[in-house]
Amino acid sequence: MNDQPWRFTGGEPHDGIRELPPPPSWRIFGNPSKTRGATYQAHQRDGDVSSAEIELVNAALLLRRPLLVTGKPGTGKSSLAYAVASELRLGAVLRWPITTRSILHEGLYDYDAIARLQDASLHQNQGMPQRRRRAPAIGKYIRLGPLGTALLPHDIPRVLLVDELDKSDVDLPNDLLHVFEEGEYEIRELSRLGAAHSEDLQTWDGDQTTIRGGIVQCSTFPLVIFTSNGERDFPPAFLRRCLRLEIQPPGPEELRAIVQAHFAAHLEQHPDDNLLARVEPLIKKFLEHRGEGDLSTDQLLNAVYLVTQNIDPLSRPVLVKSVWKSLSSQ
Repeated sequence: MNDQPWRFTGGEPHDGIRELPPPPSWRIFGNPSKTRGATYQAHQRDGDVSSAEIELVNAALLLRRPLLVTGKPGTGKSSLAYAVASELRLGAVLRWPITTRSILHEGLYDYDAIARLQDASLHQNQGMPQRRRRAPAIGKYIRLGPLGTALLPHDIPRVLLVDELDKSDVDLPNDLLHVFEEGEYEIRELSRLGAAHSEDLQTWDGDQTTIRGGIVQCSTFPLVIFTSNGERDFPPAFLRRCLRLEIQPPGPEELRAIVQAHFAAHLEQHPDDNLLARVEPLIKKFLEHRGEGDLSTDQLLNAVYLVTQNIDPLSRPVLVKSVWKSLSSQ
């Protein structure tokens, strides 16, 4: 295989960057939900089409219970949510990425009191008569969060992805219990205005909704998928309310299917390129490396993409060492 020249040569300036090929499918921005949902491959169990993912996703939908998905990084935990939303046409995934600073209120809604105060002051400074002065409608300054949007009274369940829950503060899993048990929450800034008061608010995904009395009650419980890298233990009260799924790293057959799904466009555009045969040694070597240290599936896909550009990572020790650097090493 003749390697295609690198764009950066460490020499004189040139215009080679303008000739970059299209990016990998997983690095195209604008509609990642559609891509992730279309390329997800459910793990098979000895050829049985009823995999653990399929069984537990369906059980979570029927039981109206959250699904706690654990596994090593890169095993497809987050992609499972996009696959379900895509196949069942449940709309865009409502993603709540968790950090050490995440709190329940952030997931439910945000109220920008400072902006409302500033707008009210602006009204007063414009010389409006006292009798006509009125604070701006409060709904303009409230935006529902991903959790708050998921619990709206939808006709079909929305998919809520609570990503990397093990990064959260120790109290967050317990704080979520009441919300998920009751399927409701209160917007205090609205409930203070009375049970008959209604406001139009913006949802997390940009739609509008009307809230009456400050109470939001779901009619169809969302499909809630928590992901965890298994880096911490969760309280028993939280675990009791979840179904639990552990995703194992994909085997050889699954890796071949993943490669075929992610590079379907390349295979269609280049029918004479026997890509799957060309990357077979790469898959074999990847599995050997994975046995020596943690590797994620996207590290294999990165190497396969280089092959589509006529760059053989296995012939470049420095490159393959970096592309396949163990996730458990520093």
